[in-house]
Amino acid sequence: MTAVTVNYETAITTITLNRPEVMNAFDAVLAASIGDAVRAAADDRSCRVIVLTGAGRSFCAGADLAHLKHIMDTRNRELARELVTSATRIVQTIVSAPKPVIAAVNGPAAGGGASLALACDIRIASMNASIGAVFNRIGLHPDLGATYFLPLLAGFGCAMELVLSGEIIPAEDAHRMGLFNRLVSADTLMSETQALARKLAAKSSEAVSRAKRSMYAVVGRSLDDALAIELEQQLALLETDDALEALRTFMERR
Repeated sequence: MTAVTVNYETAITTITLNRPEVMNAFDAVLAASIGDAVRAAADDRSCRVIVLTGAGRSFCAGADLAHLKHIMDTRNRELARELVTSATRIVQTIVSAPKPVIAAVNGPAAGGGASLALACDIRIASMNASIGAVFNRIGLHPDLGATYFLPLLAGFGCAMELVLSGEIIPAEDAHRMGLFNRLVSADTLMSETQALARKLAAKSSEAVSRAKRSMYAVVGRSLDDALAIELEQQLALLETDDALEALRTFMERR
C-alpha cells in the first residue's frame, strides 16, 4: 500500500494520506511522501489547485506513536530529525506553493495532523471532523507551524488555551473559532471541496499566486522563525524521559 495516493483531474490534484489503519499517522515514509506529492503538484503547470485529505475515518492523527516510541526508546536523534524535518518541509512546501492548497478535513486532525490542516490555505471540514493541538498529552512541543497558524487563525488567547490544554475540539467549535472555513456533511465533503477547487482553478493563476504570496508576506514574524523554534524544542523533548513516560502512559491508557 502506498503512503499517499494522488489523483489528477482537470487542473486539480488530490493527495490522500493513505494509512487508514493508523488514522493516517505520520511516520518518516508518510511525511516524505506527502512532501514529495505536494512539491510535484506545486511544480506541475497543469495543476492549479491542490487538495489534501485522508483515507478512512481520519484526516491525520499526528505522529505515529509506535514510531515515536522507537525514536525515544533508542534515543535516535537522526530518526527524530528525519521525521520532524520531513514534516516541517511539508508545511514550507504548502505555504510556498504558487497555487491554493485546500484541506478536506474528513475526520480527526490531531497534533501534527492539526498543524497540517492549519497550514493549508483553506479548510473545509466534515461534521465528523475535530481538531486539537494535543502535543503535550505525550510530553512534546507543538510543531509543523502550530505556534504560527493557531494564533493567526484563532487569536492569541484561544490559541494559547488550545496549546496548553491539549484539548480536541469538535467541528462546530473549530468553525466558530475560525480554524475551519466551512462545515459540510460527511457525504458532501469531497463534492463541496471539488466545487471550490474548480472555482479557484478558474481564476487567473498568476493573480492567485501573487495574492497568496502577499497574504503570507504581510503576517508578522516569519514562518521559518516559528518552524526553527519548534524544531529545536521538539528535538530536545524527543530525548527526554518525561516525554517517553508520557507517551507510554498515553498508549497504555488508549
